[in-house]
Amino acid sequence: MLRLTNIQLDLNHSDAQLTKAILEKLAIPESQLLNFTVFKRGYDARRKNNIILMYSLDVETTNDAAILDKCSDDNHVKESPAMDYHFTGQAPQNLEKRPVVVGFGPCGLFTGLVLAQMGFKPIILERGKEVRERTKDTFGFWRKKILNTESNVQFGEGGAGTFSDGKLYSQVKDPKHYSRKVLNEFVEAGAPDEILYVSKPHIGTFKLVTMVEKMRAKIIELGGEIRFEQRVDDIHMSVITSDDSGDDSENGSGNGFVNKQVTGLTLSTGEVIKTNHIALAIGHSARDTFKMLVDKNVFVKAKPFSVGFRIEHEQAVIDDARFGNNAGNPILGSADYKLVHHCKNGRSVYSFCMCPGGTVVASSSEEGRLVTNGMSQYSRHERNANSAIVVGIEPSDFTYGSSDPENEKNNVLAGIEFQRRLEEKAFKLGGENYDAPVQLVGDFIAGRKSGQHGEVIPSYKPGVKYCDLSEILPSYAIDAIREALPAFERKIKGFSMDDATLTAVETRTSSPIQITRDKESFESINVKGLFPAGEGAGYAGGILSAGIDGIKVAEAIALSMLK
Repeated sequence: MLRLTNIQLDLNHSDAQLTKAILEKLAIPESQLLNFTVFKRGYDARRKNNIILMYSLDVETTNDAAILDKCSDDNHVKESPAMDYHFTGQAPQNLEKRPVVVGFGPCGLFTGLVLAQMGFKPIILERGKEVRERTKDTFGFWRKKILNTESNVQFGEGGAGTFSDGKLYSQVKDPKHYSRKVLNEFVEAGAPDEILYVSKPHIGTFKLVTMVEKMRAKIIELGGEIRFEQRVDDIHMSVITSDDSGDDSENGSGNGFVNKQVTGLTLSTGEVIKTNHIALAIGHSARDTFKMLVDKNVFVKAKPFSVGFRIEHEQAVIDDARFGNNAGNPILGSADYKLVHHCKNGRSVYSFCMCPGGTVVASSSEEGRLVTNGMSQYSRHERNANSAIVVGIEPSDFTYGSSDPENEKNNVLAGIEFQRRLEEKAFKLGGENYDAPVQLVGDFIAGRKSGQHGEVIPSYKPGVKYCDLSEILPSYAIDAIREALPAFERKIKGFSMDDATLTAVETRTSSPIQITRDKESFESINVKGLFPAGEGAGYAGGILSAGIDGIKVAEAIALSMLK
């Protein structure tokens, strides 16, 4: 099988033109072409009125070897790589203690699935509810302003990605093609086949709900056990050796670290589960669990993240700016964008989690704190486009700058307190009832309070209150966003239009901490048997990369258990 790349054709080309392009590329007659499939299809919209489709194709001919030899100097004609997934091992029949997976978002889902497929019969613990009950609670919060702190956008089966755009692309390096395993499992669970070949695949919330249920059933059928409303309150460890180095500066949470071995955990119900292998796939909002880990002297350090607002435009504005007279073409769908601006004050402002044809949603998980996120369905047919516009935040922005051991320990969790302060400001400014504070872009840039919406109607539910958003973020972040919005206008016409809407506040762009793990074993660097995983541990960002990390952690646990 041959892999052809960089095959370029007009947006509205015919099937015959695609076949002709293959024959011309390989310089063969049609009789030598047996079949082909589309491996990847993207587009180049830099000239919006002359958009080009770009293909990678898997092609079978009557003599692949001869063609490879003939095209040996052509980097766009190579042998198709082997992408089938191969399991690292199989569980023994006399397995004494089962592995435990904490968290059932994308990372925990794939950790549990792959462990189950290898016969390890994992116990999966999710603090939230199963996905349909969770959906009822979440929609109830949006309609009635009643927050369930254990069942919401952040917590429950499927993780935070369930209420998102369902993007399935990532920039992580993937030499072993784990992403293909993730996408194949999703297709088997009911995702459309196109996610295997479009360059920016997405699923949408409602499709994700059904898929997660089917994957849960598969894990159970393979001998796994999934328990909902089971929060982990403690992890048990035994000391195995002292660390006499005295150098804990990388962690920043005090001296006295020792190397330990996981022996089990305690649930919020008081139940104790004995195990020597725990995958910690808790997501970026499990703040109470982060604190428990720091208190247990697990090696954790603060990491950068970003904060900002959600911006909304009418989707038609973005479609016209990106696609011109090709807007509405079904191959292109609703237009997205990716923007970045480096500011005079040294900050960077960028778009994040862009949701074409979507809505801004209430994403709080703690009482008295307001958080936003973006969501869209598979169709992406809602009126507005939205994206987070965020500013990078470094640990130096929120840590205490003291060498006192207690302050150093607090520094690890200082990013959480920074997020909470912003969320509390947004909650108060919105009226202390989970209505979100909003401001028109024109008013924000001019530094004046907004009074009502213009052409762009905010999509946030349960409601909005017009305010001055400069009261929420630090001045350096406000200055940076005010500088960036007109700069983005030069890339997308209409981006800084006066009637575009900003909604506060976006704080959960990524985890504020990293649970540091060994690069080879994937275990915590000072707790044997504890496998930090996914976005909450600081090793993923988004559904696909979290799923990939879940596979890697499942393999690491299997190898450890088979020693």
